[in-house]
Amino acid sequence: MSNIKLFQEKEIRSVWNEDEEQWYFSVVDVVEALTDSADPKQYIKKMKKRDPILQSYWGTICTPIEMIALDGKKRKVQSANVKGLLRIIQSIPSPKAEPFKLWLSQVGYERLQEIENPELAQERMKELYEKKGYPKEWIDKRLRGIAIRQNLTDEWKKRGITEERDYAILTAEISKATFGMTPSEYKEFKGLTKKNQNLRDHMNDLELIFTMLGERVTTEISEKEEPDSFDENKKVAQRGGKVAGVAREATEKEIGHPVSTPENFLPISEKSLKE
Repeated sequence: MSNIKLFQEKEIRSVWNEDEEQWYFSVVDVVEALTDSADPKQYIKKMKKRDPILQSYWGTICTPIEMIALDGKKRKVQSANVKGLLRIIQSIPSPKAEPFKLWLSQVGYERLQEIENPELAQERMKELYEKKGYPKEWIDKRLRGIAIRQNLTDEWKKRGITEERDYAILTAEISKATFGMTPSEYKEFKGLTKKNQNLRDHMNDLELIFTMLGERVTTEISEKEEPDSFDENKKVAQRGGKVAGVAREATEKEIGHPVSTPENFLPISEKSLKE
């Protein structure tokens, strides 16, 4: 979430380059935000045809950088730094151009503040969820879940797990042991049809809590036993998820209804569309 920026309610994917100390932004996201185009990729093609100079410098202005794609997987997308974006904006006749330039300056300034005070990054993440319509109590759990997830992926890296595919497999093992469903099955259960929809952003309090429990227990077991192969990490993930699964079943027995529910915590805009 810290790499998703909002410009007038439009999501802009971004990556901070530590070596260069500057942001790189997804060009297609920026074009979509400025033009409201239904097909920003086609808009970019036409824009380059209209501007031969931009076309000739495109390879210099844009850099393929790995970001989260619409299907939730990491893929390289055409990205540009602030200087490159300002050149691209020159070829976009949009009343949003000037506000966007000011927004770029603000994003850069905020990043420098976050480097000095990392807690600001969390505060801005809270603001992002608030703008999407989530209640404070839910946001607190979601942010805690993000921290627990980060601790788990850091632990997996220590154990030699580096491929996104392997992360997905291990995560699926925890989820299946916790809820009886893999993340893809869970998304289907909740009726989430858009590839870019984050399952955890649609979980209720209890679903988030048991997700955190499964991942935290997995981290604790891994730190204690230090598994040194993928198969051993997989077994640890299953055990961590099982602890959460047993706790979930006990909870369901006490409260008299399932923890997992098809209901979603949808952003206000999505609710409005459905209504």
